[in-house]
Amino acid sequence: MKILFSGDIAWNTGRAALAAALPELRKLYGAFDFTIINCENAAHGKGMTERIFNEFIALGVDAMTSGNHIWDKPDFFYTLDAETRVFRPANYAPSCPGRGHGIIERKGKKLGIINLEGQVYMPPIDSPFSCADDLVDELRATAGENLPIIVDFHAEATSEKQAMGYYLDGKVSAVLGTHTHVQTADAKILRHGTAYISDVGMTGGHYGILGVKYESVMQRFLTGLPTKFEASEEDAAFNGVVIDVDEVTGLAISIIPVQLGIES
Repeated sequence: MKILFSGDIAWNTGRAALAAALPELRKLYGAFDFTIINCENAAHGKGMTERIFNEFIALGVDAMTSGNHIWDKPDFFYTLDAETRVFRPANYAPSCPGRGHGIIERKGKKLGIINLEGQVYMPPIDSPFSCADDLVDELRATAGENLPIIVDFHAEATSEKQAMGYYLDGKVSAVLGTHTHVQTADAKILRHGTAYISDVGMTGGHYGILGVKYESVMQRFLTGLPTKFEASEEDAAFNGVVIDVDEVTGLAISIIPVQLGIES
């Protein structure tokens, strides 16, 4: 099973970069069984909209994960509740809109998805570790012990992300870090068969700071005063990973980091 996962789609630049990259990636790597993206920054850098959700579906995206910014546009809460193809972190309160895990199907194949958020330097929420235990067990009970499962761990601290990788090693197909927008150089298969990377990176404008024009961020560092963020529109690039999963065992065979520049 071949899975494409893209890091945080940032602003309109990221949406355009994703649309341009997908045909090229299909040429380079062949058809993907599943295409998954993190969508929490897709609408002006914070949150999502139903229109953008439909835009991603039209591009061939099969599922969307998210993080703490998924709550930034309350109008999207209805879509979170109604759609089974978009996820919010599972370790928020059960009363929050949407779902944090599920099984998607395409052409007779099934893939489990778990979306979790870290606790270090993040909003106060339940433990992602105990939540992961419950959700893995639930998905396995529903679809079999060898169900491939992808975990988007949306977290700030690299140490917490690594801890989750080792914690779930051998239990899921992949633990993929998101949130920090910079692709890390530690993609690997852990000893018990789980693919891991601390952060898959960002799809958006890379001439700037985390998808934002550096000029609009710099004043915060120089003065400490709030400033209005503006999207970087230069050096657009796709960041993500291609994961190959053994459908018999549900464990990873390979993980390939991808950085694809988009011509303007």
